[in-house]
Amino acid sequence: MTARRIGLMGGSFNPAHGGHRYVAMQALRALDLDEVWWLVSPGNPLKEAAGDMAPYAARVASAKAVARHAPIRVSTVEAKLGTRYTVDLLEKMPRLYPKKRFVWIMGADNLGGFHRWKRWRDIARAVPIAVVARPGYDGDALASPAMGWLRRAVRPAGQARRWDEWRLPGLVLLRFRPDRRSATGIRAADPAWHRRYPKGRRSPSSSARA
Repeated sequence: MTARRIGLMGGSFNPAHGGHRYVAMQALRALDLDEVWWLVSPGNPLKEAAGDMAPYAARVASAKAVARHAPIRVSTVEAKLGTRYTVDLLEKMPRLYPKKRFVWIMGADNLGGFHRWKRWRDIARAVPIAVVARPGYDGDALASPAMGWLRRAVRPAGQARRWDEWRLPGLVLLRFRPDRRSATGIRAADPAWHRRYPKGRRSPSSSARA
C-alpha cells in the first residue's frame, strides 16, 4: 500500500482564515499531496507576548469552519500529546502514523525566525520543508541564519512533487499568487471574533509552536 502524502501546516490559527485555506490548496497541488493537516498549536512563545491569543477551542473551531469541504484535516495532536515544541512532535509522528509521509509547510515569515526554534536543524533533518513566499518577508527569510545553513539543501521548484525522494535536509521555495489576508488584520477589525465559536480553555502557556 502506498503511503499517503501529508503536508503539515502548524500555527496558532488565531483565527483561521481564507488565506490559510488558499495556501493549503496551492501547496496540495504543488507538492502532490493527498491531504494537508492544520496543526493547531495550544500556544506559541514567539507570539504569546502580544496577549491576544484566543481560547484554544475557538481557534480549533475557526479552523474546522475554514477547512470545510476541502482535503484539509484540523488536528489537535499537539494538545493531546502535550508536546511543547515542533521537534518533539515530529519525533513522535513516524510512530503514530507509520503509513504516512510528511512534508512541513511554512511561510517565509517563519523561515526568517526558524533559527529561534528549538533544535531547528533536527527539524530540517526530520522532514522535507516547503517554504511559501509571503509579500514583505522574502528578503529577511533568504538572509536569515537558518537559510544560510539550508542554502545548499534548496531543491529546484520542478522537484517539489518528489519531496519524498529527497535526501534530508531538503527545502523547496514555492511561489503562488500573493494572498494578503492575515489573522492580525482580522483581529484588528474584529477583536471579539472568537465569541462566535464555542468557549474553551485558554491556550496553555506551557505549550509551544517553535
